[in-house]
Amino acid sequence: MRWIWIDCFVEFEPGVRATALKNITLAEEHLHDHFPHYRVMPPSLVIEGMAQTAGILVGEARGFKENVILAKIKRADFTSYGMPGDQLRYEATVESITESAAMTSGLVLRGGEEIAQIDLIFSHVNQSTRSSEMPDHNFVFTGMFMDLLSQFREKDKLESSSTHAR
Repeated sequence: MRWIWIDCFVEFEPGVRATALKNITLAEEHLHDHFPHYRVMPPSLVIEGMAQTAGILVGEARGFKENVILAKIKRADFTSYGMPGDQLRYEATVESITESAAMTSGLVLRGGEEIAQIDLIFSHVNQSTRSSEMPDHNFVFTGMFMDLLSQFREKDKLESSSTHAR
């Protein structure tokens, strides 16, 4: 099973910044197992949501030609938690991209309140730099992740065309 920790993109400026949303619900099993009497989204999964948001942003900037692997959590400072009924807003910004790596900075907001700052470093793994144990296909940007970006672009096109039609 592959878990997606973002529900949709609401902003996407290629190579610059992206904003994604995550709705936290009691339907998510991890909330029943992690602190059963104090149901919060574990910070590790919030970090993964930011990694998915920023990773797609970095991957798109490089044309999805290589796997973008989370190499390091440079910073993960939390001031609060997300709980069932909350909506998290992941705001990721590209700080730098090179041939071999990328750095991003990010904020996580809950109802407009900043609850985390997460800065990440990604490594780019292409055919020439991959180890023999790694698959030779792009195993990061699967259909599920690409669907998130496609849905945003389709929605953006519809909104743009309806605005121009008025």
